[in-house]
Amino acid sequence: MSANAAIVAEAPTLSGATKAVTAVALALGTFMQVLDTSIANVSIPTISGDLGVSSDQGTWVITSFAVANGVSVPLTGWLMQRYGVVRTFVVSVALFTIASLLCGLAWSLPSLIVFRVLQGAVSGPMIPGSQALLINVFGPAKRNTALTVWSLTTLVAPIAGPLLGGYISDNYVWPWIFLINVPVGIICTVICWNNLKSQETPTRKIPIDRVGLMLLFIWVGALQVMLDKGKDLDWFNSALIVSLLLVTVIAFVAWLIWSLTEEHPIVDLSLFKSRNFTLGTVALCLGYGVFFGNIVLMPLWLQSYLGYTATWAGFVSAPSGVTAIITSILVGRLMQRVDPRMLAASSFGFFAVSYFMRAHLTADASFFAFTAPQLVQGFAMGTFFVSLLGVIFDGLPPQKIPSASGLSNFLRITAGSFATSLITTFWDRREALHQTHLAETVTVYAPSYQQSLAQLHQFGLGDQAAAGSMTQQLIGQSYLLSSLDLFYLSAWHSSRCASSSGGLQFTARSLPPRTEHCPRLERRRRATSRRFAG
Repeated sequence: MSANAAIVAEAPTLSGATKAVTAVALALGTFMQVLDTSIANVSIPTISGDLGVSSDQGTWVITSFAVANGVSVPLTGWLMQRYGVVRTFVVSVALFTIASLLCGLAWSLPSLIVFRVLQGAVSGPMIPGSQALLINVFGPAKRNTALTVWSLTTLVAPIAGPLLGGYISDNYVWPWIFLINVPVGIICTVICWNNLKSQETPTRKIPIDRVGLMLLFIWVGALQVMLDKGKDLDWFNSALIVSLLLVTVIAFVAWLIWSLTEEHPIVDLSLFKSRNFTLGTVALCLGYGVFFGNIVLMPLWLQSYLGYTATWAGFVSAPSGVTAIITSILVGRLMQRVDPRMLAASSFGFFAVSYFMRAHLTADASFFAFTAPQLVQGFAMGTFFVSLLGVIFDGLPPQKIPSASGLSNFLRITAGSFATSLITTFWDRREALHQTHLAETVTVYAPSYQQSLAQLHQFGLGDQAAAGSMTQQLIGQSYLLSSLDLFYLSAWHSSRCASSSGGLQFTARSLPPRTEHCPRLERRRRATSRRFAG
């Protein structure tokens, strides 16, 4: 730790303008990677149609990226200790840019899947690397500012992904969802290398844990495929899903035992000895899982059954990004005076209010009715990441920050995958249940059904067309009720986390007040010291 501190102290500090430009470049690196996890979701029908494959086959564009990225993220700590934080991050961004170009030039589905695997594999160090470098650029005294800048991009990218992907799909050709990364990646690579190469961190020749790496690849890969394909294959009614579950469990247990006994494990599990890291990561996963699941559900519902285009579904989510940016800036300053655990609890409270508001939506609700909960959610998003990252990194030595960032981000991404699979499965199954109950009351002998049928006849629809229209209304109402069930469940989950102060208030170590971050308190402390000295 002292060697690290000495080297960082000797490295030339960045000037104000250079620091700002570098921070923006690092943020853009994070933005590109997070954006690519969601931008392709809304473009799958367009990609599948253009390449002449089914939508089920097209989903491998998402699965391939998720599997490769899931394996590479936990390796960040080892890579950065072996090759340095700056070099690892810059090379990762450069390779990601090349892979994005190849994805845009793909000529068939197999070629696109191969390039997406490459894109996911090389992008693993981008999020943890930008996080660690921002903390290093701003210094320990302004760690909250660094976390605020990082959180802004992490929050806005999942919102901008569906909006940008939908707009490109509706107005341009699908390769542009990947080609837009190329100029951004080039700018980010050049700026970060020129400004940060003099601040490279120390490196160590750590041996490669080949057995741990192989086991990690097996269980993470099997888990990601199981989560992405489980819904399509009817989960455990499929022999493939059962086999993937067995492979995941066996490989995970073997990897866990090996990592706990290996001298140089590929993933540093000793980080869980820190209570703040452990409990902060648990809270981060619980909150992010529900948040990301709802990000997937809302555009899906709007486009499938409420008549929204991909672009307008993105516009519904856009307001939360605006309020999140404003809130993050304020919370970054407030973190200097308020216990981060209380801010984390308030973020869960805002999430709960947002989900409760959605639970009262109707199929014919106005555009503002859909955006109002998003505005409230923005306040939760702006508080959530900054506060919990403050808890997670508190007390960790500088050399463990990259490993902690990589591991916490891996668990966060995995929690998002779990939540997405569970929510989409629950959505379809609750719809089937509600449709069965509604169908029991909607019969050809029901007066309300006869009245609705007569009105459709007046609009010129025949018997079959009228019956089909009624069936579509029945399905739409069933999905509405299913969505409301999920919103209520999400609200209950968030309110429970808020009531226990994000699971941190009575268990995590109390964070010491950072008076050096607050000039007014620092001046008061010095004045008191001078009076006693006098």
